[in-house]
Amino acid sequence: MKLLKILKLPPRIKVLEALGAVADGRINILSDRRAIVKSSDGTRSYNVYIDLQNNEVFSDDNGTKFRGYIGYPIIAFLIAKGVLPYDEKLAKALSGIPWRELNERYKNYAVVEEIVKGIVRKHGIEESYVDNYISVVLRKLSERKFFFKFTDIAMV
Repeated sequence: MKLLKILKLPPRIKVLEALGAVADGRINILSDRRAIVKSSDGTRSYNVYIDLQNNEVFSDDNGTKFRGYIGYPIIAFLIAKGVLPYDEKLAKALSGIPWRELNERYKNYAVVEEIVKGIVRKHGIEESYVDNYISVVLRKLSERKFFFKFTDIAMV
């Protein structure tokens, strides 16, 4: 019998962080189910596993493992796989943002979201456009349950 935990929806900022990871080319897709996602400062790599047939996912990022939400590495892999939408215009504006530095400095996702919105505003992207993208992705994530698969990623 499998004991699987249902992951919660992520904080809004994680949608943008994931799109930024895709834009920066920080995803190394190993197979249809496995990828490695690097942190924005390059000091960490996250192992990601996705089984869409069974809605089972794994990532060893803190948000997924310890806080119980769908972490940005999983979202980034879902974007790269075409399961979630990719927005080229917004992705370009999010490229190069030092996510880890911002998250650690402010320790408040709402503050980081406002800073990031200020950055993308300089690229001519309105706040409502950003909010709409986040809403679409969160709605798509909410349409299915994602189960955290407790696993040794090397075994799958």
